[in-house]
Amino acid sequence: MITVAVLTLSDKGSKGEREDTSGPLIQEMLYSINAQVQHYDILPDEKDLIKQKLIKYSGEVDLILTTGGTGLSPRDVTPEATLEVIERQVPGIAEAMRLEGLKKTNRAMLSRAVAGVKGKCLIINLPGSPKAVREGLSVILDAIPHAIEKIKGDTSECAMQ
Repeated sequence: MITVAVLTLSDKGSKGEREDTSGPLIQEMLYSINAQVQHYDILPDEKDLIKQKLIKYSGEVDLILTTGGTGLSPRDVTPEATLEVIERQVPGIAEAMRLEGLKKTNRAMLSRAVAGVKGKCLIINLPGSPKAVREGLSVILDAIPHAIEKIKGDTSECAMQ
């Protein structure tokens, strides 16, 4: 079983001014890979707070999925927080999500989402909108269990048989 933390990053959501629909959608989609959400938080767009949670949860779970804060507005700081925490980037994950998004809208190229590894934890930034979360997560979901196995030290061959 894959253990997960889901972080919704939204100033309005953290104040109760907007319902979080992306976080619950992520949790629902994770059932298909036998993942269990152990932590779910809604945080404001504050880089230091995001970093603290990423550091804390990276020592407790296999996977952290963030939603929100990946765009171009001044308060969108999720990628910066993530880059300051991760030890190795996994650029193909974010590239795959952007590529899928570009099939639907040219605005997908504006996503600054990143993915990477801290310790034995995979951290992936997802967009904030439920539609973009569904599209992005659906394209990477099947690769996540394999990525987690590799991060934990699995030495079997990666080639598809």
